[in-house]
Amino acid sequence: MHRLIGFVFVLVFASTVSLAQTRRLEGALDGVGYLIAKPVNWNGGLVLYAHGYQGEGSGPGDLDAPPLDRHITDRGVAWGASANRAKGYRPDWFLDDMFALRDHFIRTYGQPRWTIVYGQSMGGHSAIAALELHPEVFQGALVECGVVDGITLFDWRYAYAAAAEYFSGLPILDRSQSVFAALRVPKIFNFLMGTPGDYSYYGKRFDRIVEHLAGGSLPYRLEGLKVQYAFNISPNSRSYGPVGTVDTRRTHYEMGPGFELDEATLNRQVRRAIPAEGARSYQGNPVFAEFTGKIRVPVLTIHETGDFRVPFRQEQDYRRRTIAAGTSNFLVQRAQRKVGHCEFEGDIRKNAFDDLVAWIESGKRPSGDDVLGDPGNLGLSSTR
Repeated sequence: MHRLIGFVFVLVFASTVSLAQTRRLEGALDGVGYLIAKPVNWNGGLVLYAHGYQGEGSGPGDLDAPPLDRHITDRGVAWGASANRAKGYRPDWFLDDMFALRDHFIRTYGQPRWTIVYGQSMGGHSAIAALELHPEVFQGALVECGVVDGITLFDWRYAYAAAAEYFSGLPILDRSQSVFAALRVPKIFNFLMGTPGDYSYYGKRFDRIVEHLAGGSLPYRLEGLKVQYAFNISPNSRSYGPVGTVDTRRTHYEMGPGFELDEATLNRQVRRAIPAEGARSYQGNPVFAEFTGKIRVPVLTIHETGDFRVPFRQEQDYRRRTIAAGTSNFLVQRAQRKVGHCEFEGDIRKNAFDDLVAWIESGKRPSGDDVLGDPGNLGLSSTR
């Protein structure tokens, strides 16, 4: 008993010392809240955290600390987290607020040795945009469950809903959310198509399309699809993207062998989204232009294979961009074989952060998954 009491005392004492050795500052810049945590033994490293989408509405977003809050400061690294000046899907505004926080940190504490941008979900869109548009500012990026291919997430969601409309015969793309709910479209859709693992005749064809859209036969694909199956056809799933930017003219629907449907007919008949003129231009808003893959510093991403809110296909598409740009050596991607969105288990986050810092400081590139290879091999090294 005495040993147990002593052990608990040591744990509490160590935790108190760790907290005491980290100075925390909370404030606001032009009405946007921020948090800063700086260890007393600061080693010069800085992490700027960009959180995920928090919903629509007026007023600034909520202020969140990074998931690796204590892990970062325990390593002598400071971090800063900004709210967003407005709720909604605005990675461009988030980027501006993050730069304002960076400038404030430098004025207060001095220039860091290196700066990492840490993006989660929508924050991953901000993180990749930061690296491509401001390559001189950051020395690395950690992105989890992120929108790493940017605006194409909303192309994917429209393509999903258009395929659901094609096979079910329901006017899915013509309904507002209120009408969609009043007509019980999800219930009718499930009746006509079945559900993942228990499909009808047309549901099996739709699922084959979704499998290709999602990036192949990914581990936990059906389990993850069940979570988002009906939501991804709803108007709400597409309403919080930037207006007029969706473009599915180049989306190619694949069926694979075993079905009598002609693939060419499907691609000719399915509904397409055409963006407004200039909506995806670099001049109009570069954060909502298509990414180039031109990164110059280490980027490490982690992603669940069974994520259908931000599908794993985002990882594959951005890998292709870096290959085309000749920068793929700067990108390491890791998968966890799991259902969910930003719900990583075990030490996958901590290991990713530590490996990224070692990569920045020593130049030794860590291991990752081949996201364009056999999907069955994804996550084998990082999933318990």
